[in-house]
Amino acid sequence: MNIENNTTRPLFEKVKDDISARIKSGEYPAGSKIPTEVELIKQYDVSRITIRRAIEELCKDGLLVKNQGKGTFVKERKIFRKIEHNMSFSNSCIVNGMTPSAVVTQRTVLTKNSPGRVPHPSLDQDAILYIQRVRYADEIPVMLENNYFPFTQYAFLLTDDLEGSLYDLLKSHGIIVGCSQNSYIDALKADSKQAQLLKIAPGDPLFLLYTEIYDTQNQLIYIGQEYIVASRYRFNYENA
Repeated sequence: MNIENNTTRPLFEKVKDDISARIKSGEYPAGSKIPTEVELIKQYDVSRITIRRAIEELCKDGLLVKNQGKGTFVKERKIFRKIEHNMSFSNSCIVNGMTPSAVVTQRTVLTKNSPGRVPHPSLDQDAILYIQRVRYADEIPVMLENNYFPFTQYAFLLTDDLEGSLYDLLKSHGIIVGCSQNSYIDALKADSKQAQLLKIAPGDPLFLLYTEIYDTQNQLIYIGQEYIVASRYRFNYENA
């Protein structure tokens, strides 16, 4: 490809724009390695200085990241979410211009003697519905979602399609999410099972978001424990 120099715009800006367009189109997907300097010089028929300037600008813009000794990679996009805002994962993706999806990995009923039950007065009943899903943004796994529901009220979730928005599904059953309570964020390292499901390395950093979700009548809908890949998510806090 020959970048024509028939305008007053610098060559590095034209190279930058072309690489940026390839990233946004998916030709260079998130996490992938872009061609080397030598390959880009041949591809665009420009000098090494021009290529280096274009790469530097793309790194400043947050589209690329250099990995010493390994090359230059397309930076994985992060989902930005206000920490105080009760927003579903699906809506968080949409706000960030990404496509949400989900894969159910576990869906089972826990009895009082089952290991892994979350202690909570509203869940003190014979059966709890446990649902685990991997949540994706643009087909990249971002979150391992573990939700615990009072089984009697939410038995329909055993058979309903859970590949879309949980909040929208609940709304279709006349259940409106009102607020979250007792939420907190912790930091931890991924164990081998979490790493496998999220396609990361064991020991990679995770956020743990614990929250209790209530309906508009202040009745518990579920307790959530979300394990979020730290490199793919960012919580924003804004002072009032």
